[in-house]
Amino acid sequence: MTEAIKNRYEFVILFDVENGNPNGDPDAGNMPRVDPETGLGLVTDVCLKRKIRNYVETLKEDGAGYRIYVKDGVPLNRSDNEGFLKVGIENAAGMKPDELKKKIKSKKDDGADVDGIVRDFMCLNFYDIRTFGAVMTTMVKGALNCGQIRGPVQLGFAHSVEPVVPQEVTITRVAITKESDAENKDTEMGRKYIIPYGLYRCEGYVSANLARKTTGFSESDLELLWQAILNMFENDRSAARGKMAVRELIIFKHDSELGCAPAWKLFDKVKISRRNPDCASPARSFGDYVVTVDTDSLPAGVTCTRMG
Repeated sequence: MTEAIKNRYEFVILFDVENGNPNGDPDAGNMPRVDPETGLGLVTDVCLKRKIRNYVETLKEDGAGYRIYVKDGVPLNRSDNEGFLKVGIENAAGMKPDELKKKIKSKKDDGADVDGIVRDFMCLNFYDIRTFGAVMTTMVKGALNCGQIRGPVQLGFAHSVEPVVPQEVTITRVAITKESDAENKDTEMGRKYIIPYGLYRCEGYVSANLARKTTGFSESDLELLWQAILNMFENDRSAARGKMAVRELIIFKHDSELGCAPAWKLFDKVKISRRNPDCASPARSFGDYVVTVDTDSLPAGVTCTRMG
């Protein structure tokens, strides 16, 4: 495995949406997610990780060391099987759980480090496992210590800087679905949900300690992560999401593995305000905001880089 990163990081992602739905809620008819108490828009960490995975998959095209574990159309157990093959267990996904547990116990009794071998293989081959970790206990719950891997990179929920007002837009389609309706109507009605404009803020963490102890997340992996974040919407367009763009990535780097200051103190250095505080109109572009970072009072051992 490659040498793991040696520095802790925190980062802030600023991205916006224009006339789109950044993250629909399936429990609410796919309306944009909104905090009911504050009116702030929400985008889940899972949604953003999906965009990062998609970018890496598009860029690397399943190249060695950069495959994606959580992937559309690929059962997780199919990928898990490859790890078990490294310890001489074939067709693990086709075995009954008790049978597989006996196989694993037999290998361990023979001195094989089954947990470590499977874990190292999966981390070495799948970029998203090295980055975000994974839960790989679907075949052998409780029998494989490597089944839950804590990844060094974690994201929080993104929330909009100001309250958003989702709008329901009625649309029409000239194509008729059923042959029986062709004589009775010319169009069919539909609807889509949009947010006219919203600037979102997401905070994230990179643990050098977990990178060293668990997945081997390296400097090249880190550079790819920054690249993926900056471009996560560029090759993943859809009509439903409208115009989405990462406007800025603000990175705080510690000069040690465990860090030099609490994360919240660094996040508080990033301030977002309206360019014209007296304007009562809702924001409709990134230019309506000013982003400042108080770099003059950073704790000793912390540096800041702004990308975007």
